[in-house]
Amino acid sequence: MQIIQGVPIWGDPVDQNALKQILNCARTAERVAMMADHHQGYAVPIGGVVAYPDSISPSGVGYDIACGNKAVLTNLRAEHVQKDILRVMDLIWDNLSFGIGRRNDTTTVEHALFDDDAWKIRAVAPLKEMARAQLGTIGSGNHYVDLFADEQNRIWIGVHFGSRGLGHKTATYFLEAGGAKDGIDVDPLVLHASSTLGSDYLACMNLAGRYAYAGRDWVCAEVARLLGAKILDEVHNHHNFAWRENHDGRDMWVVRKGATPAFPGQKGFVGGSMGDDSVILEGVENDEAPHSLYSTVHGAGRVMSRTAARGKINRKTGEVISPGQISREMMHDWIRSRGVTLRGAGTDESPQAYKRLPEVLAHHQASVKILHTLKPLGVAMAGENEFDPFKD
Repeated sequence: MQIIQGVPIWGDPVDQNALKQILNCARTAERVAMMADHHQGYAVPIGGVVAYPDSISPSGVGYDIACGNKAVLTNLRAEHVQKDILRVMDLIWDNLSFGIGRRNDTTTVEHALFDDDAWKIRAVAPLKEMARAQLGTIGSGNHYVDLFADEQNRIWIGVHFGSRGLGHKTATYFLEAGGAKDGIDVDPLVLHASSTLGSDYLACMNLAGRYAYAGRDWVCAEVARLLGAKILDEVHNHHNFAWRENHDGRDMWVVRKGATPAFPGQKGFVGGSMGDDSVILEGVENDEAPHSLYSTVHGAGRVMSRTAARGKINRKTGEVISPGQISREMMHDWIRSRGVTLRGAGTDESPQAYKRLPEVLAHHQASVKILHTLKPLGVAMAGENEFDPFKD
């Protein structure tokens, strides 16, 4: 950890664009910090933690409200899944919905959250049927369904996605209603939590949180069903969300944007890049943890933008306007070298576009301990040209 202009920051080198953003956030926040996987975001950097005593920041939570990870431990053994991995990954790819639409046979996923009174709030009332139709879809970008083997050769199912169109449209509504500036290096929108707009946002954010949990629960259960597996244990956490927490004797709204809560004894699932190792970790008490507001990384962190990796593409025709730094051959060579079976995926999510997770986690080794290292056997993500406006 290093302190730069009063801000605790993890990682080396420090992304100067992200640093500029977190220093700007510090002008209006009570506490800020930046995790080792940080990089530039919209108004608030990815990997940023921002806390306010009486306010909430929709910019801080971001567009993909309640994006997060879930990992479930199954009763399956790696050797049994590995020998049938091609068929298993085909099952996942054919039966789940990646990208913006729904293509699996289940037309709707029923859940009690659709009876929540929060749906009466103006911001989300028109979104209920869209949300119902999208529940259980995974989306695109860096969202995935993975199969892992741990150090005991046990199979884990891991997923990463958020609240889909519900979260994106909810965030858009409140950012516009609150008069947020459009752009990257702009002031974050900060709303008083007890104001009408602020309290409505918190209610809608929590609704989106329940929705994201329900979607990840359903997908993990569906993959287990497809595999004929029993679920023995689970680790589930948001990393784009705000919680009311007590730090140094003060109650605050703690906003984590691409940061995982890691209080002592709290478990988290942190994914690496496509085809790279992921981990189950646990927060531990130490001198650094309070500086991070008991937070850690949510992933490996990008080293190049999606456009730099993939190039510019005409979304209507699929024509390559300018090539990116990573070819499909480079991506598949890397994946094959790790013995991973891949379905879908685009070069904008290739491992070469990301840092390595162990190197990133090393910066937080004082405040977290690794419980399990998960080696990927199979990865399923939306395809190269799958357009999805609801990805984070």
